[in-house]
Amino acid sequence: MSDLGSEEFEGEEEEANLGEYEGERNEAGERHGHGRARLPNGDTYEGQYENGKRSGQGTYRFKNGSRYIGEYLENKKQGQGAFMYPDGSKYEGDWVDDQRHGHGVYLYPNGDSYNGAWLSHLRHGQGVYTYALTGSKYVGTWVNGKQEDFGELVHSNHRYQGKFTNNNPLGPGKYIFDIGCEQHGEYLQVEPEKEEEEEEEPLAIVLPKWRADKITTLTLWTTGVEGIPPSPGEPEEAASPLDMAEEGEGEELLDSAGGLLGPDGAALHSGEGRHGSAEGQQDSDDDECDDSDEPPADSGEAADPAPDPETAHSAEGQEP
Repeated sequence: MSDLGSEEFEGEEEEANLGEYEGERNEAGERHGHGRARLPNGDTYEGQYENGKRSGQGTYRFKNGSRYIGEYLENKKQGQGAFMYPDGSKYEGDWVDDQRHGHGVYLYPNGDSYNGAWLSHLRHGQGVYTYALTGSKYVGTWVNGKQEDFGELVHSNHRYQGKFTNNNPLGPGKYIFDIGCEQHGEYLQVEPEKEEEEEEEPLAIVLPKWRADKITTLTLWTTGVEGIPPSPGEPEEAASPLDMAEEGEGEELLDSAGGLLGPDGAALHSGEGRHGSAEGQQDSDDDECDDSDEPPADSGEAADPAPDPETAHSAEGQEP
């Protein structure tokens, strides 16, 4: 794979190596107004020029099959534009200084999509990542391309609300089920158990494990749990899961199954790549909330970390 964003940088039209040009010029002989150019590296551009540089609306076609249609400022993508990649992925939105910056929508080769804020080519700010295979969504905060701070994983008939760190849930949170109940608890980082027969220490991968506190009917998080957003349409009266935990003993940590565990011990992150290909679903034949201390049935896996646009393309050519 190329360096960051190198597949998106156009060839330079310097005086010593202009290539072919047909179009308008200013009094100084510079390209100015509408024109059509073929660069020495095989790329082509048709659109507006100003004082010898691409400025205004234009279409740039890369020899590798990529294509950019949008605004330029002094030879750089600036403003609104759409970039189509050879593998079928596409970004449409704001650009600043040749980078995805502002609000934009990215469609990935596997059908996943991201709609939200960008900063210097990375998902950054509020955004929604949708996994095409299952329809599951992550709705929340991104920092430097990763799920961070407070967010929500939404599945077909249940969802998880809580804080995320480095693409994983961590700290207080709750599972909300459409059958009308919730499970409150928290994700804790726990060192994996070591096998006695292991002669060499394997690379330790510390993943959060879910510790359940209590099953309740639908509630809201109180302001005492800072930052976790309320759920639309839920009753106004609320009780903190931390208060609930004081009323009785919480569940023991669930055993590891090789990955991040959900309320019933099922893996929350499958580890099978980075395209969210294994979100499962909650059992749908439950018809009432369980008021015991056992975790509610949740046989599904949550979304895997979203693929980075800079590593998601499998066959992008390069310009000189």
